[in-house]
Amino acid sequence: MDGMSARGTHPPEFQSGLEGVVASSSAICFVDGQEGRLLYRGYDIHALAEHSTFEEVVYLLWHGDLPARAQLDALRHELGAVRALPAAVQGLLTGLPRAADPMDVLRTVVSALGLYDPDLQDLSPASNLRRAARLVAQFPTIVAVYHRVRQGKAPVPPRPEASHAADFLAMLFGSAPDPEHVRAMDIALILQADHELNASTFAARVTAATLADIYAATTSAIGTLKGPLHGGASEAVMKLLLEIGSIDRVEPVIREKLARKEKIPGFGHRVYRTEDPRARHLRALAQQLGTKAGDLRWFEMTRKVEEIVTRERQLYPNVDLYSPSVYAAMGLPLDLFTPIFAVSRISGWTAHILEQYADNRLIRPRAEYIGPLRRDFVPVDLR
Repeated sequence: MDGMSARGTHPPEFQSGLEGVVASSSAICFVDGQEGRLLYRGYDIHALAEHSTFEEVVYLLWHGDLPARAQLDALRHELGAVRALPAAVQGLLTGLPRAADPMDVLRTVVSALGLYDPDLQDLSPASNLRRAARLVAQFPTIVAVYHRVRQGKAPVPPRPEASHAADFLAMLFGSAPDPEHVRAMDIALILQADHELNASTFAARVTAATLADIYAATTSAIGTLKGPLHGGASEAVMKLLLEIGSIDRVEPVIREKLARKEKIPGFGHRVYRTEDPRARHLRALAQQLGTKAGDLRWFEMTRKVEEIVTRERQLYPNVDLYSPSVYAAMGLPLDLFTPIFAVSRISGWTAHILEQYADNRLIRPRAEYIGPLRRDFVPVDLR
């Protein structure tokens, strides 16, 4: 009996890692891997990074169009009004182990937020949009409160009138942030807001497709983002730079790793066949902020790594290569790099969750079965 007749139908075509498989239709994001283009709702990422704000991009991802002034003001007011955490959730957060991974903290606290949602069972579009606003608003608060608590410092209350990026930095550091840092954070949040069906977004949509609530879908996404092959890649880049240590060691260390066929983090992408368009902006920010800080070592080391890997392996930078240099120049600790990714990507996750709810079909792919097709049962005493 062959595999085809055993299954009764032709077996599904197998693609390792679902590479190239179209699993959903979406109007949110378009990635052109051949040309190196990234569009949010039709708007080029370069135009958004140069001219927009994160709040505008959030509105765009949720509603399909850039907001008019009144719509933007209303969204900023809504996000500011719900940025503070419920008292019980803040109490939970301040009691968590101070040595915990911040991504584990974020996952745990987001899951707990669902317990304090007064209308959790209401899955109407309006109710889910209100939840999306709470999640976008409260992600930076969660990250900042935990960072302060683990340092033995008091949390800094959010300021509803501040911009998303400015308030995030103020809550992290406890002082008014540098305007250049605010704009750099705003651009970083825009660049990482969405990226089509990446692993964490797909996880969110799979969970939402079961009609689980938005907190459950978001928790799935956070768990997926944590992995070193996804959101954790920026931490891996910084660890590489720390291992190298100085500009004069870049060439020998990278050549040795390439000779051993080690993967160099920050290069290559499942979709892009050229440079990730987001890398251009992060490269410029890394140089700008490093110059301002009087310390260009991270930028210069990264630039040297890029030159060698691109020349020797014809691999191009992705979004993770220069973001560590940007964050390091702003004084952000290594283990917050991935949570900052989440602070941005929650905008895209919620957009996809809302889109999934609006036209839902349970996501249930098939697997290529490679096990035996017929085995006779043997009683336990005869095995």
